[in-house]
Amino acid sequence: MRFELEKLVRPNVARMLPYASARSEFGGDAEVYLDANENAFGSPAGMGLNRYPDPLQKELKSRLSAMLNIAADQIFVGSGSDEPIDLIFRVFCEPGRDECIICPPTYGMYSVLAELNDIGVCGVPLTEGFQLDINGVLDAVSEKTKLIFICSPNNPTGNLMDREGVLRIAREFSGIVVVDEAYIEFSTSGSLAEELGQLPNLVVLRTFSKAWGMAGLRVGMALAAGPIIALMNRVKPPYNISGLVQQRILEVLDRRSEVDHWVSQTLTERERLGSMLAALSCVQEVFRSDANFLLVKVNDPKGVYRSLLEEKIVVRDRSSVELCGGCLRITVGTADENDRLVNALARIAPQDLTDELFPLIIGG
Repeated sequence: MRFELEKLVRPNVARMLPYASARSEFGGDAEVYLDANENAFGSPAGMGLNRYPDPLQKELKSRLSAMLNIAADQIFVGSGSDEPIDLIFRVFCEPGRDECIICPPTYGMYSVLAELNDIGVCGVPLTEGFQLDINGVLDAVSEKTKLIFICSPNNPTGNLMDREGVLRIAREFSGIVVVDEAYIEFSTSGSLAEELGQLPNLVVLRTFSKAWGMAGLRVGMALAAGPIIALMNRVKPPYNISGLVQQRILEVLDRRSEVDHWVSQTLTERERLGSMLAALSCVQEVFRSDANFLLVKVNDPKGVYRSLLEEKIVVRDRSSVELCGGCLRITVGTADENDRLVNALARIAPQDLTDELFPLIIGG
C-alpha cells in the first residue's frame, strides 16, 4: 500500500503555524540578548540558567547524528519516550475517530496516551511464543487505523520481535509504524533505524533511561524521516528539553565506554540471575530476554511478590497481564542485589537451598 504522509496528518496540524519562540527567530550568534524577557542579571543557580535553551537542541542533535549515523533533521528529542508517543497521536490521529493497533502484552503507555487523546485501541495479542501475529495485525487494519505500535525488545516479555515480520508490517501498512527500541542496547540486534531510508512511514523510539543510566533526566528520541520530525517539532512545546538536561546528555555522550561496560555487566548478570532463578523450585520458567529484565513464571506470583516486599525487594507483578499469567518481571540488578533477591526467594521456598545452589547464592 502506498504511503502518503500528507493524507495522514490531521488537517488542523497541517495548516497550523507553530509557535515561534524568541530564540528561534534569529539564525546566528549574538552578544546582547534582549529578545525573550529573561532575567538579564543571572540565576541563583548560575550555569546560564537565566537563558532559555535551544528549542531545537541543535548541538545535541549534531552529536546524536554522528553517533546514530542519520541526519540531524531525522531526530526528535523529547521528554522520555512518552512525549514523542503523545505527539505522534496528536499529529496523525483525529480524536474520537481514528484508531491505533497495539500488540499486548506490551508497554502500557501506548494505550494510556491513546485514551488521553481519545483514540481507539485495537489489540492484536502476541502469539504464545511472544511474537507478532503478522497476519492478525495486517487483518486488523481498517480505514480508521493510523498507527501501529511495536515494542522490540518487548516490555514485559523481554524478547525481540522478528525483524522481517516488523518490516513486512511497515511495508504493507500505509500508516505510521512506531517501533519502540527502549531496550535495544541489551540485544544482539541492530536498530531498525537502519531502515529509515527505505521506509518513510517508520518511527523508531530510543531512550537514555535504560542502558545510558539517565532515567532521572527523562530524555528520549524519535528517529524518522525528516518530514515526520518536522511535524513533531511543529506541535511540541517550544522549550521541551531544558538547557541543563541538554548539557548533561552532551557530557554523557563523551563517556560511551562506561555505558558499554555497564551493558556488558548487565548481560553477564542477566545470564547468572536467570540460571539461579531457574534452579529454584518456586520458579516454573525463566523466559529468554533481550532486555535488562527477566520475565519469570512462579508459583503463587502474588504471594511471592508480597513476600519480597516484606524483604524490602520490589519487582513487578505482571501476573494479571494477558499471556503473562503467573509472571513477575524482574530487573537485572547488581550482583549483590541479584544475590539478595535469590536468597529471599530461597527463604520463601527453603527446599531450594541445595548444596549445589547455596554456594552460588551466598558466594555471589
